[in-house]
Amino acid sequence: MVSMPSKSPVIFPSEQRLLADFGERLRLARLRRKLTTTAVAQRAGISRTTLYNAESGDASVTMGTYLRILATLGIETDLNHLAADDKVGRKLQDLDLGPRGKK
Repeated sequence: MVSMPSKSPVIFPSEQRLLADFGERLRLARLRRKLTTTAVAQRAGISRTTLYNAESGDASVTMGTYLRILATLGIETDLNHLAADDKVGRKLQDLDLGPRGKK
């Protein structure tokens, strides 16, 4: 049996802002669809409190829960866009592949 951490991870202010913005976008997507918190929570298989926490950008909400909410709203494929354009990673890779970086 895997034990879960007893407290949320440390989240820096800039990361908290990103989570809060994401939660707000989820809330707006729900409202555009004219869905209540009860309806979305039931369809996602979560509590209304968990949905509220997700829409508030709570760092303790699991990625799986966020995915269930996205799927309930019909926008789960948006997850494919996360980290899809890894500019920094490609630049680092290119530096390693240059004439001197070849091994």
